Amino acid sequence: MFINQFGSSRSKETVEKVNTHIRACVKDAMDEQIIHRDFTRNAVITYTVPAKKSEEKHLNYKESEILLKEIWENINKGLGYSLLLLGLTSGMRFGEMVGLTRKDFDFKKNTIRINKTWGYMKRHPEGFGPTKNEQSVRTITMNPTVMAHFKKLFKTMPTNIHQLVFYSPTSRYKVISNTNANKLLKKTLSNLGIEPITIHGLRHTHASVLLYKNISIHYVSERLGHGDIDTTLREYTHVIKELREKEEQATIEIFEKMIG
Repeated sequence: MFINQFGSSRSKETVEKVNTHIRACVKDAMDEQIIHRDFTRNAVITYTVPAKKSEEKHLNYKESEILLKEIWENINKGLGYSLLLLGLTSGMRFGEMVGLTRKDFDFKKNTIRINKTWGYMKRHPEGFGPTKNEQSVRTITMNPTVMAHFKKLFKTMPTNIHQLVFYSPTSRYKVISNTNANKLLKKTLSNLGIEPITIHGLRHTHASVLLYKNISIHYVSERLGHGDIDTTLREYTHVIKELREKEEQATIEIFEKMIG
């Protein structure tokens, strides 16, 4: 009954994720002999909202280039633009970005250390929390221009007790809210005549741009903090397929030139 009700307004992807979490809890409860029957067995997944196609979750290379220039032109108009800039150029998850503190930025090496998150939703623990998985604890190298912006920003913005970069005293969770960040991104993209994506879509865009530019999928997986490379392969099949077609043609041309 719960799955039917939950799936009445959600996509297959969301319902499957929730069902997996519930089943894992039930198995643990049975192992501890708290319950004696697996009530999730033979549960049928129902959903009504079609899952978004992979290409709808991210911007293409040209669109991302246009967005980046627009963000940069408005970078001094509010902290939200700095968040969008970081999301597009780092590929971090939203929870990782709002969990950043000043000490996580190394301006000598142009790196950012990611080792925690911040609770930004009701279902999350308040304050600092762990990363999604062990592989998500990582240090990523950033381009100098973005790092120079944050170095300048830190000199002008007021400090706060946790030294949070995206601190917002008026917000319920004391950081820029996911809702407001999505609103700003949607407004920016709409003004540019580009189909809006979510903040998480910036993460997908970051990865897609790197893969499109022939960056190793192993590095992309590491930079995103994926649990394993299979996750990366599964998430970005559409980009990998495009690249395969290009490589296939390049292979043909190599041997044509050798014979010719």
